[in-house]
Formats: sequence, structure tokens, C-alpha cells
Amino acid sequence: MERREELFGHKAFDLDKKEKREYYGDILQQLCVRHYEGCAEYKNLMDFMSFDISKKHEIEDYPFIPVRMFKEMELCSVPRNQVVKTMTSSGTTGQQVSKIFLDKTTSVNQSKVLMKITTDMLGGQRFPMLVIDSKNVIKDRKMFSARGAGILGFSMLGRDTTYALDENMRLDVEGVKAFLQRHKDETILLFGFTFIIWEHFYKVLKASEEKLDMSNGILLHGGGFKKLIEEAVDNDTYKERLNQVCGINRVCNYYGMVEQTGSIYMECECGRLHTSNYSDIIIRDPKDFSVCPIGRQGLIQLISVLPDSYPGYSILSEDIGELIGEDDCPCGRYGKTFKIIGRIKKAEVRGCSDTYEKR
Repeated sequence: MERREELFGHKAFDLDKKEKREYYGDILQQLCVRHYEGCAEYKNLMDFMSFDISKKHEIEDYPFIPVRMFKEMELCSVPRNQVVKTMTSSGTTGQQVSKIFLDKTTSVNQSKVLMKITTDMLGGQRFPMLVIDSKNVIKDRKMFSARGAGILGFSMLGRDTTYALDENMRLDVEGVKAFLQRHKDETILLFGFTFIIWEHFYKVLKASEEKLDMSNGILLHGGGFKKLIEEAVDNDTYKERLNQVCGINRVCNYYGMVEQTGSIYMECECGRLHTSNYSDIIIRDPKDFSVCPIGRQGLIQLISVLPDSYPGYSILSEDIGELIGEDDCPCGRYGKTFKIIGRIKKAEVRGCSDTYEKR
């Protein structure tokens, strides 16, 4: 896919609306044809909709797959002997989980794009990294949970990677102190999932009245605030409370899902979630799936140029969001900016950090 390779040659946020659409016109058609020819279930869906795969369409006109379909079907567009990694969404016992099948090309492209996006937002150097989770999550390298995939993906940004939680999800305070001592004069990167950081890091430090000095840190977290709504914790409150227990000033949220790993949407210094050159979003009215204008809430459709091995380039999520603008963020980056409102009512609760098995 030559046009996609050209796109990979760009920085993460340097294409305006018109330039990006020109690339996507070619790339999305190629992906549609690829999955039509490689995935029988996807072919059946396109045929049922009488969708013409032979011509280019506008981004908004490509059919989307409801994210729940990845729970109900094993959607794969390559022979199974080309699958090098299988990722699963999070879920409590008894829930169905999504299975996402990655070939080498898709896996490499996910890593490449993740690095481009995070480098633009955080800077190009590799920071000493503290993962606020347990190392047990990444034991099986061929079968990744959303948490494991996230940890390994973002670990590319770090060095001296240290895990803050033990195998029983208990905070290793002495281990964290030793890490901070080793890197006391350096910028450090902390990574974890929103609820796990809150439950196993913030609450433990608050209860112990142990205050760590992480004023030189950058905290990157994702997974959503769904579980924290019960405790009246929003993005601003989250940042404020963490600052109280560890002095951290720079906290960066990101939005993404295992069904489109690599195509994350990071919060810039102005507090807005951003699309990159490699992904896009469309806000859809839940009643008729029409496209919502800026400022109107609706279901979030996620577009990614990355998935070769499974038909995940256009997915309708169960999340409600709202566009803030496009190519007009004060941070200077191009792309759409948006915010997450919550989940559609009666949707199955799930998220990278919101559900995990307690031992």
C-alpha cells in the first residue's frame, strides 16, 4: 500500500483536513477491498449492504462494524498461520471478549504509529519508566490482554522499566522509592490504566499518608473513567488528587481500544484528545447514525489506517463523544479534537483498566 507508506513518512499531526482526506480516499478503499477478499464475514456484511467496494468513497460513507461484533465473531483477514499475536479485550468472568488477530505487518505498523504519536506529544527521548501495574500481566507474549498490550506497547518509550505493583497488585512502596532515587534528577515516565492507578496507587498512598516526590514525572494513563464516576472523579479531579499524593504536575490521558491498538488519541497540553494522521473519528447520532456536527454528542466511530489482518479499520464504539474542533487546537497540531462524555446506556461495561480479575 504505497499511499499508506507515504502517510507513514509524515509526522503524526502535520496534515490538514484536505490533505488527510486525499490520503484516506485511497487507503480506505484498499483496506475495504483487502478485507472483503480476505474475511468471509466482512464480505457477507458488505454484500448485504450492497456496498460498492470498487470505487472510492468519502470517509463517512464506509460501513462501520459495531465493536460488539468482535466479541461475537472471530474476524480475521489473513490465513491463521500468518497470525503472530492475538489480543483480547478486558472483561469480567463470564463476559465475552474481543479477539483481535495480528499479522506481522499490522503489529509492526501499530508499534510504528504508536511511537510517532507519543514522540510528538511527549518528546523523543526514552525516559526512566515506572509501570503502575503488575509484571504478571505481560507473561504470555502471544496472547495479550488489552492491559498487557498497552504496557508492552508503551514500554518502547522507556528504559529501566520498573513495575510498581507486585503479583498480588500490592504497591511496592520501597521499590518505587528506589526507582525514584535512581532517577532523582531526571524526567520520569509513569504509565498505567486509569482505574488501576486510582485504586492501587493513589488510594494506597493517600491511606498511608506517604507522599512521594514525582514532581519531575509525566503520567500517561488510559482506560476511561467509567468506574470512577461512582466516586465523582473526572479528569480534572484525577489530576488534582494525584498531585496531592505524589506532586506530579503533568498528567496525560489517552483514548483507544484493543480493536484498534496503535491508533490512540492522546490529550495535548490544552486538554483536548487528538486524532492523528493515522486515525480519525466521526460522531454519529445514535438514532439514525447521521454525522453529528461540532458540539453535538453522539456515538464515536473510529477510523484507522493500520488493520491489515482483521477488518477493524472502521468501528462503531459504544462510547458517547463530542467534537470540539478540527485543525484549530491552540496547541498547533492538526486533526480533530474531541472529548469523551461516557458510554451509551445499557452498553456492556468494559475497559482496559475498569475490569480485571482480583486474586
